[in-house]
Amino acid sequence: MFSKILIANRGEIAVRIIRACKEMGVATVAVYSEADKDALHVALSDQSYCIGGPEASESYLNEEQIISAALLAGAQAIHPGYGFLSENAHFARLCRKNGLVFIGPDPESMERLSDKATLKELIRGTGLSVIPGTKAVASVEEAKSAAAGLGYPVMLKACAGGGGRGIRLIHAEEELEEAYLQATAEAASAFGDGRVYLEKYIFPARHVELQMLADESGHVVCLGDRDCSLQRRHQKLLEETPSPAVHDAQRKRMIALATEAVKKIGYVGAGTLEFLLDPEGNFWFMEMNVRLQVEHCVTEMLTGIDLVKWQIRIAAGVPLQFTQEEIRMSGSALECRINAQSCGTLKMLHIPGGPSVRFDTCLIEGTTVSPYYDALLGKLVVFAGTREEMLRKMRASLCELVIEGIPTNIAEQLRIVEDERFASGNYDLTFMGNG
Repeated sequence: MFSKILIANRGEIAVRIIRACKEMGVATVAVYSEADKDALHVALSDQSYCIGGPEASESYLNEEQIISAALLAGAQAIHPGYGFLSENAHFARLCRKNGLVFIGPDPESMERLSDKATLKELIRGTGLSVIPGTKAVASVEEAKSAAAGLGYPVMLKACAGGGGRGIRLIHAEEELEEAYLQATAEAASAFGDGRVYLEKYIFPARHVELQMLADESGHVVCLGDRDCSLQRRHQKLLEETPSPAVHDAQRKRMIALATEAVKKIGYVGAGTLEFLLDPEGNFWFMEMNVRLQVEHCVTEMLTGIDLVKWQIRIAAGVPLQFTQEEIRMSGSALECRINAQSCGTLKMLHIPGGPSVRFDTCLIEGTTVSPYYDALLGKLVVFAGTREEMLRKMRASLCELVIEGIPTNIAEQLRIVEDERFASGNYDLTFMGNG
């Protein structure tokens, strides 16, 4: 096991990883930008290093500075969290070159699996159904030809990255050229890779994902499904597990197929298989996230399994110590993402409590939200024995959560949870006006 880990991230995920390390008896090293010198993750870590200016490109994406900090601190491994360098094969390879363990998949796997168009070719032979689509399209003319073959509407998507960037819905050929130029430019800016591909638009649909863990010995388990259909402009707002749209027989079948698929592609670490669920109950594979998901904590609440700790253990060569049959998946858990709606300074914070209520955050009084980073302030997560009880608990927790000085989306999250359509479980990707 590692004795010291550097966390190459910031915000609530950096705090989350530091806490997991402390519970494991592992020392931690934080890196921070000039804008984050007073951040909570810096205060909680055993050591910390300023690695650059406030822009992410100057700090949290500065590979050389992060590697230098890790070597200077005597860390054996680097945990990238999510976002920033978490899916960067070049950085993973740089870690290896400098004798550091990248806590995530190896760079070769990352390169194979992070290209969504290529990954679909690998998945086709595993028994999972793949959304009809193309490999990377190199021009507007090629995109038009492919779209005509697939039939409109189609989705134009970035081959690299995630987070809803580089995605466009196209209803007719006359929309395609502008959408292609916008999507390629956005993808190049966000991921350094402007390639895009096309896939058939499944509508209406739900976004359902399966959380996987796989060790170096080929042991793979699935920690259940999450419903991520509540989105605005392809950005997730809240997630629940298990999905109210998936019945037990479907779930059992998909877990078996997903487990075999991950074995066949030889993946090691924590990863997520993402699907669209159509009205007929068919699961269509979209992509695989080769990192920790923002919404990992809702799965932790349901199963009682600490995903961050197991990421670290797997990276250290420790085999999984539980079987699929031993994983608890009874009850219901829900996560609401609490986002800042503009910049501000926190004047007062009150966090709700009680059994099975959790708020993962980086907030402390005096925290200033800057324009440089993601708007996520924290994740409010609750668990209960039934979905009805879980919804009551989340409503009560949202009403109790107080964040003053920073405008947030707490009121919007409360409206969603109180909405009869959401409470019934009969919702899809159109809930927030998408599509």
